[in-house]
Amino acid sequence: MRILIAPDSFKGSISAKDVGLAIEDGIRKVIPDADVVHLPLADGGEGTIESMVFALGGSVGEAIVHDPLGREIKASFGVLKDGNTVIIEMAQASGLPLLQEYERNPLITSTVGTGELIRHCLDKGYRHFLLGLGGSATNDAGMGMLKALGVQFLDSGGNNLPEGGASLNKLERIDTSNIDTRLKESSFIAVSDVRNILCGEHGASHIFGPQKGANAQEAALLDQALRRFGDVVNEQLNIDIITLPGSGAAGGIGAAAVAFLQAEIRSGIDLILEYYHFDDRIIGADLLITGEGKLDSQTLSGKVISGVCKKASLYNIPVVALCGSVQLSTSSMDDLGLTACLPIVNGPCRLEEAIANSYEWTRDRAEQMMRLAVLAFPKQQR
Repeated sequence: MRILIAPDSFKGSISAKDVGLAIEDGIRKVIPDADVVHLPLADGGEGTIESMVFALGGSVGEAIVHDPLGREIKASFGVLKDGNTVIIEMAQASGLPLLQEYERNPLITSTVGTGELIRHCLDKGYRHFLLGLGGSATNDAGMGMLKALGVQFLDSGGNNLPEGGASLNKLERIDTSNIDTRLKESSFIAVSDVRNILCGEHGASHIFGPQKGANAQEAALLDQALRRFGDVVNEQLNIDIITLPGSGAAGGIGAAAVAFLQAEIRSGIDLILEYYHFDDRIIGADLLITGEGKLDSQTLSGKVISGVCKKASLYNIPVVALCGSVQLSTSSMDDLGLTACLPIVNGPCRLEEAIANSYEWTRDRAEQMMRLAVLAFPKQQR
């Protein structure tokens, strides 16, 4: 029996790689000699480096950068086996997991650490970048990132703006005369799982600001600041980034990547499946097992499970998902193309308990699932 394991991470609990290993443990308790293929997935957010390096080969490096509040930290980056492609997760340097809940404040948090990671990789000679935009703690339109790369953001008096999204309300001019010249030799793909525009009701500030610590009044202020940024970019560069799909990713860093790094914005799961040559690997599989922390309405709009279901449907391969929690109706699962979805949690429990037992519960649920699969695929067991 050939089984393809292609899960996302259970955010804050267990990595995609370890989810896959737990599923394999469960499979082999029932079918010891199963042909198992691991392809841990991500969508550009937390876990993208680990998943891609594990699946494709490569290495992980570290650099000293500044977190969203300006404190020195170590942040990781990945280098793929080709020796030239770098994976940068902005969550490593500018992400929500780096802050305590009481520290979340998108009015002042900065993406400077992401820019420092890019600069470090430029120093190392790398020129092809995959920039993962998920999990940010920021709403500064990439101002901090661009500052680290030599760009100046000036008010009406010619003074440099302080860090944080709120200060963009005073933006008068963007000076790119000292931007790092090595960027012209480089290519960037901005990897994201959202298509939100920069401003407005469905823009970065109103949709994602609250999870970063903004109240309704602060979200409105940040939305106004991003609009000011978009207007200045349009005036100076003749680029309309305000209504560009994906420009609102990661607090507007999607817009900055397009305008100043000449980046292409790509769906995270689509790009990663392309890098994995997923179509080639799925051929001949009897079953595809995927998973994520929460199966909910967001899954329907370009998340990992949605992406793998689309691919599996082309080859009539059944897909089963193992998830921390399931909040979709059966009809919505049918729309996704899921054959079945099983929660790994046995019953009501505290979050800490679920996190502590995620590996064992995933393994055990996979074992139970495979006992049923043996009945469905008797020929493969002869």
